Amino acid sequence: MHGIGDVTAGDDLVELIAAAAPWLADGDVLVVTSKIVSKAEGNLVEVPADGPERDAARAATLAAETARVVARRGPTTIVQTHHGFVMAAAGIDASNVDKTHLVLLPADPDASARSLRAGFRARGLDVAVIISDTMGRAWRNGLTDVALGAAGIPPFRDHRGETDPYGNELQITQMAVIDELSAAGELVKGKVDNVPVAVVRGYLKATATDGPGAAPLLRDAESDMFSLGTAEARAAGLRDAAQLPDTLQHDHPAPPVDPEAVQRALETVATHLSRTTTVTPAEPSATNAVALHLQTRDTTAAGLIRLGADAHRLRAALAAESVTSIPLPHDDGIRLELSGAAE
Repeated sequence: MHGIGDVTAGDDLVELIAAAAPWLADGDVLVVTSKIVSKAEGNLVEVPADGPERDAARAATLAAETARVVARRGPTTIVQTHHGFVMAAAGIDASNVDKTHLVLLPADPDASARSLRAGFRARGLDVAVIISDTMGRAWRNGLTDVALGAAGIPPFRDHRGETDPYGNELQITQMAVIDELSAAGELVKGKVDNVPVAVVRGYLKATATDGPGAAPLLRDAESDMFSLGTAEARAAGLRDAAQLPDTLQHDHPAPPVDPEAVQRALETVATHLSRTTTVTPAEPSATNAVALHLQTRDTTAAGLIRLGADAHRLRAALAAESVTSIPLPHDDGIRLELSGAAE
């Protein structure tokens, strides 16, 4: 869709889009770049044009837009925004805008999509709206456009319960169609051609209701297996290791321990323990069927300190295997009582 021109705060996007594309029809899907939505809604921040003051203002803006830092590498910061999106620099953009402003993401992209759709319906047009922005992807190079907000179109094409040509029932296949259409729209919008809106025709007829928007695409940190960068996950693990419990958390038989997990932990620390430290199986107790016995041949003060450090090193390796360990004093060393993860 050509001819929209520059968008400024307060502009009526429905008017601008309708004037540029009088050929729009019911059932069309409008893929609208989030930047013009933010500009029209006035969601910009004024910053110095250059110099260290600009860098400081941009850093302060990033901090304000950040709910959680996911990873930092050099000049790049990946964060979770207050919307729930995980993206570089919280989606803050300095391109296609004058040098004294930064463009933020729309405050509520689903609400913005609903507002645009309502504007077209008031004109007698029943269209769906997707608000898109560019993001990177985990495990892959390159960028693609994805949906930040949507109205009048389901976010997923759910194949669960269907049967493939070989008779297999599909269990988890949910295609993120609004992301796919956003990426397709970017192919004709481009990044430097001043084309902020694309029209997808023939995919579907807009739904009677606005629908759930793009929010169902967001995965919360608790269910995200990659919710931290590598260095940040390592730091979190070290913090957890510093807080390992040293008292029993139960007064009943401990959950069973996976012997292979214990073996993996032992192999992890095997070359890092002091030469004077030995680890052997210990006799079971009333509450723990599995225990380890750490001893040292060096009974000097320094040797006993190394034994304590080795015990904690082993406890951290066990914790990484979801094996809980409780250190108990012993006549000739340290006893570690082990338990598996509680069900």
